[in-house]
Amino acid sequence: MALTADDVDRFEASRPRLEAIAYRLLGSASEAEDVVQDTFLRWQAADVRRIEVPEAWLTKVLTNLCLNQLTSARARRETYVGQWLPEPLLAGDPMLGPADTAEQRESVSYAVMAVLERLSPGERAVYVLREAFGYPHREIAEILDLTEAASQQIFHRARKHVADGRARTEIDEAAARRIIDEFLAAATSGRTEPLVRLLTQDAVAIGDGGGKVPARTKAFEGALAVAKFMRGLFKPSKAKHALVGGSPEIHATTANGGPALVAVLDGRVIGVMCLEITPEGIAAFRSQANPDKLERATRRWAATDHGEPLLTAF
Repeated sequence: MALTADDVDRFEASRPRLEAIAYRLLGSASEAEDVVQDTFLRWQAADVRRIEVPEAWLTKVLTNLCLNQLTSARARRETYVGQWLPEPLLAGDPMLGPADTAEQRESVSYAVMAVLERLSPGERAVYVLREAFGYPHREIAEILDLTEAASQQIFHRARKHVADGRARTEIDEAAARRIIDEFLAAATSGRTEPLVRLLTQDAVAIGDGGGKVPARTKAFEGALAVAKFMRGLFKPSKAKHALVGGSPEIHATTANGGPALVAVLDGRVIGVMCLEITPEGIAAFRSQANPDKLERATRRWAATDHGEPLLTAF
């Protein structure tokens, strides 16, 4: 049976929520868009007159498509070159989804998105549906074909894994910007000591180049190692200038709701560095440089007013 205009409108009204769920489950905006489109095709093929609660039906179809994708993604990531990090979303991107509560904001933070990679597909689905979108366990059980008690147990286990993976904290925008300014001043000073003072003792720096952009396959760990890396990263050189094809502009912004630095060259985003800031200092730098994971960021950047750069690198 062909869809009516009302049927299409009903799906389009659900699209933002479906995309936000899919992004949290997959860590990839492009894959999220594809899965939502596959969900539409199944909606198109279904007898929608017999679907009593369309939103629940769409969520179930989408979630199961994502679970299938996560299973195959795990095999692909075993052969991925270097570290795998999620695709960052810049400020205002509708795929970030709801951000009314601390739990919702945390669930899409870059730090938590990275930690979610450690969960099983089932744990990730339960955590996202419950923590980010507030689904009751009864509905989650129906979506995933579980018992309500099993959903509750999986959620508690998943939330513990996430909590063990990072310290929960929220830093206000003014404080985050001040720390970013201090970090850039220290990183461009040519000295290691000012950087060490800004970092936690167990700070880490991770980069994802996807085999297309040079990135260390192993994370830098410890304040001193991270400080030395950052000092070298921001030190001008002809080799870096030649590697990236120019002098990128560095802007302060937010990505996944947290403080970030964006490197832009000729209008194209070539890197997004997400900072995890705690009351003790900067705990992590997670840098996305794989061009395949920056296409949406580039489109978002071109559509927004971002002001003057903080500095021009290299």
